[in-house]
Amino acid sequence: MGHTRRGDRRLLLAPGGTTRVRYGDDPSQWADLHRPEGTPRGVVVVVHGGFWRSQYDATLGTPLADSLAAEGWAAWNLEYRRVGNGGGVPATLDDVAAGIDALAGTGLDLTTVLGLGHSAGGHLAVWAAGRQGAGVPLTGVVSQAGVLDLRTAAADRLGAGAVQDFVGGPPDASVDPLQQIPLAVPVRCVHGRDDGNVPLSQSVAYVDAAQAAGADATLTEVEGDHFVLIDPSSPVWQTQLDILADLATR
Repeated sequence: MGHTRRGDRRLLLAPGGTTRVRYGDDPSQWADLHRPEGTPRGVVVVVHGGFWRSQYDATLGTPLADSLAAEGWAAWNLEYRRVGNGGGVPATLDDVAAGIDALAGTGLDLTTVLGLGHSAGGHLAVWAAGRQGAGVPLTGVVSQAGVLDLRTAAADRLGAGAVQDFVGGPPDASVDPLQQIPLAVPVRCVHGRDDGNVPLSQSVAYVDAAQAAGADATLTEVEGDHFVLIDPSSPVWQTQLDILADLATR
């Protein structure tokens, strides 16, 4: 794996392989760029989950990034500060914003930049899609069992109080995707019917509200649990690849 600091594009332009790019000085402020052979069909920002907690890291996204690169995408597997290592609101949100904007220094064609986030990463990806004045705006997002209704998640103490630990107070519109509807870009929610970690109702509530507000949002219910969505060997992964391909044509 190559390593580079911000502003050094030499390693990033080589086809194939993986390059680590640091977008800040904290040990968690980096992203791995997984490059395809040939011209990328677009960029996918992979945002891992784990209820925003430090014991979970970007290795959760590595198999997805590898698969995406094999499918012709440039995959940006993003790490960020989490609760327990300096993260929480606003640090985690600041990192996600800065990490996505760091794509501007890679030399990649940024016409298509899609977010793909699992669980808490789904929250972060949809939140990022609503940023105003983004240096690198997302053109669409796929939420994989995302925590998209923070008020309900907090009331239900989802993840043993993960929302409270992350936000540090009542979740308002600055952090809660459900309160940021409508977005200007398409949102595709994918959720397992047997998810015991993040209930399907999280995606249902978001999509219902988004559609009622005139936004472009859909829900794809799939068979399986919380983790089938990040298993590249599952048929559900192919479903998500198809969704990403469709978003790239919009």
